[in-house]
Amino acid sequence: MNGKARSPVSARRQAGMTTMGLIILVAFVGLFAFAGIRLTPVYLNYMKIVGVVDGVQQEFDGQNASTTAIRRSIQRRFDVESVGVIKAKDIKVTATDGGLQVSATYDDSTPFIANVSFTVHFDKKALIRR
Repeated sequence: MNGKARSPVSARRQAGMTTMGLIILVAFVGLFAFAGIRLTPVYLNYMKIVGVVDGVQQEFDGQNASTTAIRRSIQRRFDVESVGVIKAKDIKVTATDGGLQVSATYDDSTPFIANVSFTVHFDKKALIRR
């Protein structure tokens, strides 16, 4: 060798994360966790609406139901499920070739940080056969 002895500390390769790297990682993960927390109620409300639309489809499928009976059932289910994002009258019931199509199309938004917010578009459709 060249006469210098290598110390065991300098020969060992150092690995790990700096404090600044750890802070950045925690902030990044925290940002995504906060976004998930803010979006959870929006998706839970959507799941209530999906339950209403699917329930109406199961109740009236193949029974030659009227639009009025379907609307009454939707209103009753909205009251039971405490859906407040949209009103029962916002659910469209339209006649199609195969029967009646029930569709819930809406946008829901929730604030995130400062003037940044999330807007989510939902579109749930079900066909009630005659």
